[in-house]
Amino acid sequence: MRTVKATAAAVTVALAAGAASVAAGRFASDAALKAPPGRPLPTEPRLTVHATAAGQIALTRDLAALRPGTYGLAGDGTHAVVGPVLAHATHSADTVVRRLERVTHGTLEPGDKVWLTPNLYVGNPRDSLGLDHTDVQIPGELGTLPAWFVPGARGTWVIAVHGLGATREHTMNLMEFLHRQRFPVLAPAYRGDPGAPRSPDGLNHLGETEWRDLDAAVRHAVGNGAQRVVLLGWSTGATMAMRATAHSGLRDRISGLILDSPVLSWATTLRALAAARRTPGALLPLAVRAAQGRTGMEGDRSAAAAAEPSVPTLVIHGPDDTLAPWQFSHSLAEGRPNMVALHTVRRAPHAAMWNADPEGYEEALRRFLTPLM
Repeated sequence: MRTVKATAAAVTVALAAGAASVAAGRFASDAALKAPPGRPLPTEPRLTVHATAAGQIALTRDLAALRPGTYGLAGDGTHAVVGPVLAHATHSADTVVRRLERVTHGTLEPGDKVWLTPNLYVGNPRDSLGLDHTDVQIPGELGTLPAWFVPGARGTWVIAVHGLGATREHTMNLMEFLHRQRFPVLAPAYRGDPGAPRSPDGLNHLGETEWRDLDAAVRHAVGNGAQRVVLLGWSTGATMAMRATAHSGLRDRISGLILDSPVLSWATTLRALAAARRTPGALLPLAVRAAQGRTGMEGDRSAAAAAEPSVPTLVIHGPDDTLAPWQFSHSLAEGRPNMVALHTVRRAPHAAMWNADPEGYEEALRRFLTPLM
């Protein structure tokens, strides 16, 4: 009897531990599968506003606050744009002073909690950039997808799609450049975005199913006069672009890919997001298995197996990306040197390659796009 009771107790403890592990895995996987659009990812630190003055702002001293380039500065109800660190400004031991370019909306007060974001613009292309645009509705697999269309004279359209933690406002960073090159630009929302249908399970599939909404945008473009399309994607938007190029019924109309910080291994990115939420290392494999069980995503794919681009491809990425390892992009370019070009940007976080070096980024883009015009 004692043996039976002991065995029963052991089984109960094991079941309880197993259930707890499953629950922990599900919670850890939420960092990626439930990442809300337009909100900071777990890897992005909160900074404190210490002071503001004419044309400058003092922020908590952190590696993020020392990044080169120009970024959005977002808080609850506020958005501003900050430029480079001001080397000649007075910096205290615990602050960094950057140039304050503008306050888009709200106010910045000492003590406010903020975070850096790649998004320099909020609103829409007309209000933010002065670009005439049309609000269009694209029929998608799950329902209607809102999109912005900025007209241009060329027969090749650029379809721009954002990635993790962002909204289609992110695409406005490049709209002025693309407009100067006379490309029509289509920037669609996709499942889970504001104004778009939700995924049936309410989860982000890291591009593995969302690509079908990008495919709908390709159909819309071709149906409205595009002779060819170039797909421009950030983060999981880059994953969507690769999937569309491989599987779209209109893939023959896709003439080029531009992949910024591409997620070439969803499991690696998921583990990084879960770790940023202080998930113990032992639970990270559980987070991956939980994600597979919840979404039906296939096993992990590295750069070697993710996709072999069949069209000219420009990858823009950097070794300081902690969410989507640059090594995968390097391997992708190294394996297809005649098809894939890699432009490396250093000291740039995930999906912020343009922010760190806009001039170099746009020059690489111009050279890549010229033969595709």
